[in-house]
Amino acid sequence: MEENVKKELDTIKEMVLRWQKSFLGWATSDGGNDYLLEEFSEEISTYVSPLVRRLYESKFLSLYEHHEFMESCYNQLNELSDLIKIKEADAKQPKKGIWA
Repeated sequence: MEENVKKELDTIKEMVLRWQKSFLGWATSDGGNDYLLEEFSEEISTYVSPLVRRLYESKFLSLYEHHEFMESCYNQLNELSDLIKIKEADAKQPKKGIWA
């Protein structure tokens, strides 16, 4: 893979990670966060997928590299889901006082 293509993919990856962090920040501890996962998935499908597909169609990426990169992006969606579940579970834990 050419260095400029690698830099482009690194930039896209950083963008996806920033989105994930933003969506996690919007998650509430009382549940009802499914819309965040849908929005994050839509961001990836709308903005990332076409860019990576063009890199593949222009023969800058192999089919394997294309699939691997997109899989890593959607894995961030799964990770966000896990982080939101942890955030919700932590909020349900009773707060311990000095006597507990």
